[in-house]
Amino acid sequence: MARKHNDPVQARSESNLSHDGRGVIKLNDRVYFVDGVLADEDVIFTPFHKKRGQFTGRLEEVINPSPDRVEPPCEYFGVCGGCSLQHLAPEAQIHFKAQTLKENLARIGKVKPHTWLEPLQDELWHYRRKARPGVKFVPKKGGVIIGFREKASSYITSLKSCLTLDKYISDLLPALHELFAASSIYNQVPQIEVAAADNTVALVVRHLAPFSAEDLDTMAAFAQKHKVQLFLQPGGLKTIHPHYPAEPEPLYYEIADYQLKLEFLPSDFLQVNAKVNEKMIAQAIEFLELSKEDAVLDLFCGLGNFTLPLAATGASVLGVEGEQSLVDRANHNAMLNNLPQARFDCANLHLKDAEKALPAEGFNKLLIDPPRSGAELIVDAYVPILKPELIVYVSCNPATLARDAATLVSKHGYVLEKAGAIDMFPHTAHVESIAVFRKTW
Repeated sequence: MARKHNDPVQARSESNLSHDGRGVIKLNDRVYFVDGVLADEDVIFTPFHKKRGQFTGRLEEVINPSPDRVEPPCEYFGVCGGCSLQHLAPEAQIHFKAQTLKENLARIGKVKPHTWLEPLQDELWHYRRKARPGVKFVPKKGGVIIGFREKASSYITSLKSCLTLDKYISDLLPALHELFAASSIYNQVPQIEVAAADNTVALVVRHLAPFSAEDLDTMAAFAQKHKVQLFLQPGGLKTIHPHYPAEPEPLYYEIADYQLKLEFLPSDFLQVNAKVNEKMIAQAIEFLELSKEDAVLDLFCGLGNFTLPLAATGASVLGVEGEQSLVDRANHNAMLNNLPQARFDCANLHLKDAEKALPAEGFNKLLIDPPRSGAELIVDAYVPILKPELIVYVSCNPATLARDAATLVSKHGYVLEKAGAIDMFPHTAHVESIAVFRKTW
């Protein structure tokens, strides 16, 4: 029978990690990407054959560890795919993320900021207030399991705790295992969406078959005992409805520096790290150099996470979002916080002619916070129409930020003044960042 991989070999890793935090080993004219290996380490690893365009390997032993190597505190690390960098010291993690941003801007964008910003950081543990753990019935693992997907696998790691999830949600995991194991449809619940608001915790249970009357009573008792809101989702997002309490109080989070309260639904997108989010908002506002005479356009605005704090400074702000339900909640939040200078509109910002749905003038400053795909159409077609004097770009993907930065600088005459990494997801390779562009013509 043909072997699936070669025999273990000793090698030294390269001085940089891959973009997803894996060690890079060059061996016999091949480049291997190996989980668990850090930069400049002597290791023994088992090389695997090429799959999906890459050579990978399995770490067997670290012979000469990096000085940045630490003992991962989580018992599930190495199996669970929720984290990838717990074996790397936190200060080295943020250095890796800052370096990733620098390399992307240089290699893809061919740009370099005048000033590199100090990375934004805060809580390292129990920071994650939104997540979607999977649920699965696996007889070989004892029945119902709940957790995140294993690394490079469709299997689920059975978690009884999680050091990155909100502490209250983490502590609920054992009880959730018991709850769904006792359900009549224990094998028909694929996912739970969890949301930790400032006032309570909400759980959205996705189910593929109806719960029995006894199940429903049990879940209501569970929610009452643990002081959580429990929602059911039998189909798409529009089928989400409260189970207990029947009329739950609105979920909300506060932005303390601006005395704001933003209400949201448990399925809404939130920046997962509350404290880093507040620092990011404050930095964006500082960089926009706002006065009451300014008019700011906030694209991909969501619930108004940036729009409302911007308006709280006295500036006039229009937030634009592609989902009408988010626009409705953003308008509600503007009323809730008595901010008439914050307005919201709905437009699909990913359409080729999105610029036709946006104002051609009247805004001198622009904030962009796009999804991972970036804001290619906006920076290419709309920025030269609006001609904002200042652009703050918040990114969750350094590659698309670099691509868009190249357009702004080389095609539209902007200068990249500042850029820096944001550690929104500690212990993962995810790189959030912020960049500031100023008009030069």
